[in-house]
Amino acid sequence: MTNTTNKTNLIPPHGGYRNLKSYQMAEIIYDLTQTFCKKFIYSSYTSNRTYTRTYDQMVQAARSGKQNIAEASVDSGTSKKIELKLVGIARGSLEELLQDYEDYLRQNNLPLWPPEDLLVKKVRSLCYVPNKSYTTYMSYMGSPEGAANTLICLIHQANYLLDRQLNTLQNDFLENGGFTERLYKMRKEHNEK
Repeated sequence: MTNTTNKTNLIPPHGGYRNLKSYQMAEIIYDLTQTFCKKFIYSSYTSNRTYTRTYDQMVQAARSGKQNIAEASVDSGTSKKIELKLVGIARGSLEELLQDYEDYLRQNNLPLWPPEDLLVKKVRSLCYVPNKSYTTYMSYMGSPEGAANTLICLIHQANYLLDRQLNTLQNDFLENGGFTERLYKMRKEHNEK
């Protein structure tokens, strides 16, 4: 939901996170991480506390990536500083999750697909599918190697989008300032009338 009911332009339109490509990708990553963890971590190692903790941490990192993008978008109307911080936290959470998937491959003696691999290119090309969801990638979730490498590709794509988003937010803040500056300017204009 985007908030657009403000008549004074003091609080600009905000929300709309479901339209952000970074949010859409983070949601897919969260859904697929749930699938991966249930299928390859939790079901195989339910008696091992280390793997139960890994399961929880991976799901929480994926959730944090998605939720912080949403919260940043909603908070953007009144705080560009918080928006920048939360998008940065989302980026950090997905980087943590990336490390978990790379660790999983290494610890299970599974290969990390190189960027030029044909399967990597196929996974990457799916980002152009309209109305994609986690089901778009389910054919790659059959094996632990395929699932982990697919999620690594998706995380790289999401991180690229978040890096671009952070750069745009930073430039917008430098050019237009934030909420406090808008408040001051509008109050000054109001008092001069």
